[in-house]
Amino acid sequence: MLISPAYAQAAGGQDSLIGFLPLILMFVVLYLLMIRPQMKRAKEHKLLVEGLQKGDEIITAAGMVGKVTDVDEAYITVEVGQGDKPVQVVMQRQAVQTLLPKGTIKTIS
Repeated sequence: MLISPAYAQAAGGQDSLIGFLPLILMFVVLYLLMIRPQMKRAKEHKLLVEGLQKGDEIITAAGMVGKVTDVDEAYITVEVGQGDKPVQVVMQRQAVQTLLPKGTIKTIS
């Protein structure tokens, strides 16, 4: 009258595999749409920060536009403002958001 235990186990194994398929597909979609692009952006930012050199024109995460005047291992000195007495600000290298083409600061003013 009852189903034999061997038959019940064989049928249940296949159903559990199909039950995990949506979970696996969701993880693959999450990886392709969110994790992989974020890792790519992080790698590009790391290369940007490592490649900073004196004379580069940058935009910081705070939105300041300036020219790099000194580069240290962990910090950079950025000259912001123009005129008789420009201000020099010391900040972390990680605060750099964008590297601008040379001569951009002169066209902004």
